[in-house]
Amino acid sequence: MTRALLIVAHGQPSDPGPPEAEMHALATRVAGHLPGWLVRSATLAEPDALRAALQGADEPLVFPLFMADGWFIRSLLPRRLSEAGAPGLRILTPFGLLPDTGTLAVTVLAEALASQGWTAAETVLVLAAHGSGRSPYPADAARTLQSAIAMHLPFAENRLGFIEEAPELVEVAEGAGPRALCLPLFVARWGHVEDDIPAALHAAGFQGVTLPPLGTDARVPALIAKAVADA
Repeated sequence: MTRALLIVAHGQPSDPGPPEAEMHALATRVAGHLPGWLVRSATLAEPDALRAALQGADEPLVFPLFMADGWFIRSLLPRRLSEAGAPGLRILTPFGLLPDTGTLAVTVLAEALASQGWTAAETVLVLAAHGSGRSPYPADAARTLQSAIAMHLPFAENRLGFIEEAPELVEVAEGAGPRALCLPLFVARWGHVEDDIPAALHAAGFQGVTLPPLGTDARVPALIAKAVADA
């Protein structure tokens, strides 16, 4: 029996096509690290994507490309899998809660500091996260990453701001100064990363360097493959 993996992300309801294509490309890169595996992908924003991805995949492991394990992972994803004819599949730990994701964040920030010629002790870190007005899980996951970073990189300030709850990103980013890094704790360049984060940073007068969202790092496919192999 061929082992199978299904990578699932939220996607972009307003324009689901481009995220679907990005996820397909990610699945291809992950498959390169998992010889002999069938690797598929789908977004919840595309109504028929899950059913199509499950065709010919025998009881795949499900890897949630999400930063937290809130309502989407605990309620919506199992229901959508069941509706697609695949109830009871094993859903793995989401991307944002993997220990290796915290390690990756530290590495990305250390590389950014080196490229700017800055030290952490003289740099302000601004972490941009989604948050939620209805669930504590997204904020908890972001704070876990914030703590993992603080253990290894002693930034002058380690700030965390949210799009959908307090403290809002715009207020957290104010006064960060020119020697500052903003790391979006998101899995892709969709919606909030393209619109809300730049708007908040602009309104805050942010003068520092904004890094790509953590989930777009080139090392993520290998990280996902390792998590799946370990599972």
